[in-house]
This record gives sequence, structure tokens and C-alpha cells, in this order.
Amino acid sequence: MTTIETGAGDWPTLPAMFFAQAARKASKPFLWAKRGGAWRAQSWGEVAAQARTLARGLTALGLNPGDRVVLVSENRPEWLIADIAIMAAGCITVPAYVTNTADDHLHVLNNSGARAALVSTTRLAQRLLPAAVRAGQLETVIALEKPELDQSLGVDLRTWQEIEDLGVGAAGEDGGAEPSAGKREDTACIIYTSGTGGAPKGVMLSHGAILSNCANTRYTLRHLHFNNEVFLSFLPLSHSYEHTAGQFLPIMLGAQIYYAEGADTVVSNMAEARPTLMTAVPRFYETLQQRISHGVNRAGGYRKKLFDRTLELGRARYLAPESLGLGARITDAMLTLLVRRSIARRFGGRLKAFISGGAPLNYEVGLFFTALGIRTLQGYGQTETAPIVSCNPPEKVNLLTVGPPIPDAEVRIAEDGEILVRGELMMQGYWQDAEATAAAIRDGWIHTGDIGALDDDGYLHITDRKKDIIVNSGGDNVSPQRIEGILSLEPEIAQAMVYGDRKPYLVALIVADAAADGEIGNAVKRVNAKLSPLERIRHFAVAPEPFAITNGQLTPTLKIRRHVITEIYRDDIEGLYK
Repeated sequence: MTTIETGAGDWPTLPAMFFAQAARKASKPFLWAKRGGAWRAQSWGEVAAQARTLARGLTALGLNPGDRVVLVSENRPEWLIADIAIMAAGCITVPAYVTNTADDHLHVLNNSGARAALVSTTRLAQRLLPAAVRAGQLETVIALEKPELDQSLGVDLRTWQEIEDLGVGAAGEDGGAEPSAGKREDTACIIYTSGTGGAPKGVMLSHGAILSNCANTRYTLRHLHFNNEVFLSFLPLSHSYEHTAGQFLPIMLGAQIYYAEGADTVVSNMAEARPTLMTAVPRFYETLQQRISHGVNRAGGYRKKLFDRTLELGRARYLAPESLGLGARITDAMLTLLVRRSIARRFGGRLKAFISGGAPLNYEVGLFFTALGIRTLQGYGQTETAPIVSCNPPEKVNLLTVGPPIPDAEVRIAEDGEILVRGELMMQGYWQDAEATAAAIRDGWIHTGDIGALDDDGYLHITDRKKDIIVNSGGDNVSPQRIEGILSLEPEIAQAMVYGDRKPYLVALIVADAAADGEIGNAVKRVNAKLSPLERIRHFAVAPEPFAITNGQLTPTLKIRRHVITEIYRDDIEGLYK
């Protein structure tokens, strides 16, 4: 492992980093949210004061260092304030998805042994409270909006303001000293995996793991020349990717964070917030590409010709810049003024990079945005590694890879192709699950379950999830994610799941794109022409509704839940083999 001075050891804990940054940037704007139709900011100093008071209130409530506190909230300033406060009180944050059902919440509450839970809205409280009254160790629910509750149910229901009032009283006793921030090796949070293949497990991450991850990612991206950065947060903060890259990395950079109003408003919010960095999952970029392409195709005529020429020359500039003659370079420069700048303005006009993680980014999607002049950096990681393992550096992008490992991540490839990782970024284990921990961490290495290879430049190539690889009846290995990505690029296809383990050929379950004209069969034929015989789709079925978070067929980070989809559509899928 290469030793590089990245600043990873500057702070002992995450709250210590936050309060240090807040003291340095006290009056500067920090967190932005839309209220009453207008964006309103809270300064670093205001946020720090609230977090400090809430932390003292949690301690005055009777919570002790090491106690688990569940946090259920949309992305909003109070999410960050609560997270910092919980950790500053020496407790452990347990983020929970806002899409959780009451049974999901009950699993998290009971498995973590949480003594308290914070919840934002009445709508979210309505799903949390039925679980709260059944949870064994839960004592208190703290709500921003106090919902109606039958007090005979035995839950101590408090408001955020009541806890802050407790904190104000506690501050008077100690003269306003900082809350205890703990040690680097203390557990900062328990993040439950989103469960693509079964029941979620609680991943224990130390303060040091997240601090190291942020510092080493900052070093890898240093050629973006960080200065007055602005992030737009819309991925769920209960997921490790947004928790680290969308919250603690901005804190480390001294950046501003805007909270998107919702998934449907992200593009309009980008134009308003004008982010410099955008972290998202591949599905967001795929949808964005489809939206841009549909708009251009509808416009047609001269606009479409200019756009197509821009893509053509942009791809050539990335793939073989030496192939562009003087005339092509002049045309490309003109198209930057006419097309690329217009697209850049739609995203706010100061975007330095799209950063993709959470799942494999289709090469064609990355090439599309690169050709349009938007630097696209794909990375790789998982919750168990806090989460970032590798990322393309902005000065040397290889879209076919997820970049070289960040400095703290030591990576090697096992004999069967599995990616192994070790370093301070490693999880401490799965909460209350020694068997799963022993299976995941062997001989000091995290066994990621992903298959990949390192090339001569040290860049990591991801082939597939080890457990998702399809082994057909002939014994051949096939990557379903690669084929699904290619299928989803066709205008007629919104989503796809490929199936065929221990079968003679592959089939697919497809969600049609309602906005596109054309037959799905023709789209599948076009895709098959690009694939090897082993990868071709022999038959397909059309799903009656999209894969979505609300129907349990997508994780909160928009990955398909294969086991759920297969169970729901088993008869349709198996019928394709008859």
C-alpha cells in the first residue's frame, strides 16, 4: 500500500472535524433548503450551535456513549444536525430509509437495540411508531413534528424542541464546553445494507474509516482544484455513499450543501443550486441521458444535427484525439460554444464533474456525457468499505474502469477473481452477526463479493457481482449487469432484468419506456446484434409496472432486487423456457 500524506489523521472523530470546520467558517453559508418556494441558508455557526445543543439534550435525556439512535428523515438540514449531535453525544447513528415499512423499522430497531429514534415528519412517524411500540429496548421517539399517539402505548414521545431545551439547561452547568467527541476507533454509525439479496445487515463503521475514506477521496480528486464547492444532495443519506460522499466529504472540503426537493426535481434544482460536484448512482445518469436524447430527437432538424455532430467529435476527442484534424478541432470548439455550454447551463453552469458510484456505470453513458464536455468519474465501493475503494482521477479518466484504488485502500484479486480490500476504511464487522462478519473478513481482508481485475495502470475493472453471475446450463459465466445496461440504453426500454442461471439461454424481463415509440422486440434485436451468442436474449416478457422502490423491486439507491423481482414474476420468466 502506498503511503501518501492525505490529511486523513487531522481529526480524531467526525464531530471533531465538523466543529473545527464550523469554527473556521462560522458566518459562511453551509446548508440550503427550499422553504416557502425560496432557497434559504443556515450558516456553519448556526448549524454547529444546533448540533451542540441537541447533543447535550440527548445526554441529558439519559443516553450514554455507545447507545444506538435511529435516524429517520428525508435529506434536509436536520438530518446532518441530528447525525452530528448523536455522534457528538458519544452515541452511534443508525440511519434508516424513509421507504422502510413498519416491519423494516422493527428489524432495524430490534437488531440495533436502539434506545431512541429521531424522526422528521408526521408521515414518516406513522410508519416508525407502530414499530416503536413493539421494539424491545426503544424508550424515546423524538419528532420534529409531533404526531398524535395513544400515550398508553408506552412510548416516550418528545419534540426536537424539548430535547434542545434540555440541552440549553445542560450547557448552563458546564459553561458551554464541547460535547464529548470520543476516539477515532469508536463506532460512528451502523448502516444497514439495502438488501438486494436478503435481510439487511448492520455494517459498523468507525469514525476513522469515514475520515480516512473522505481524506483519501479528496486526495484522489485533488486535480478538481477544490475551492468554494457546492453539492446537491438527493441520494438517501441513510446509504453509505451519500452519507460519506454527500455529507462528510463536503464537510471536509468546507463546501455548501443544497438539499434537493425530491427525485423528480433534481434537474431543476441543479439549475438553481448550480453545484460544482454531483454524486449520484448510474440510474440517475441513465435517466438524464434518456431525457436529453428524447428532447433532441423531438426537436429534430438543425438542432439534432448539431447535437449528433457534438457527440461524434466529443467521442473522437476522448477515444483518439490524434484523429482530429485542424478542421474537426475548430468545429469541435464551435460546438462547445453552441451546444456544450447550453447543456452545462441546464446543470447550473459550474459543474466540475459527475461522480458515479453504487453500481456499474454503462460505458456508453459515461462516453455520452464526456462527449458533451461533462467530466464523468466512475468509482467503486460498498458499505463495508465506508464506502469508496477506487475512483477515476480527473486528470486521467478511463471510462471502462472504476479507477485506481484510493491511497488507503489496498486491493488484491483472489484466485477466483474476487476483489479483496483492506485498510482503515474497513468495517468493524456486522452488528450482532459474528458468522456473517467471519465470512466477509478473512485473514484481514474484506471479501467484497465482486469480481474484477487490475490492469497495467493499476485501474480496477469490475466484471460483476460474484453472486449475480449467471452460470448457464453449459457452464459458461455471463454478466447480467452488463447486458441490462446495454438494454436500458435503447429508447424503447426503461429497465431490464436478465435471467438464466442453470438455463440453456438467457431471457429478460423488460419495463417499456412509455415516452418512446417503437417495439421492444426491435430494441432487443438491436442489442443482440452487439452481444456475443452466449449473451443474447432469446425471449423476453414485459413487466406491467416499473421496478420501483415503492413496490420493493428497487433498493433506495435504485439497484434492482433480483430475488424480489424473480419471485413476483417467476411464472412469466419460467414460461419463457417452455
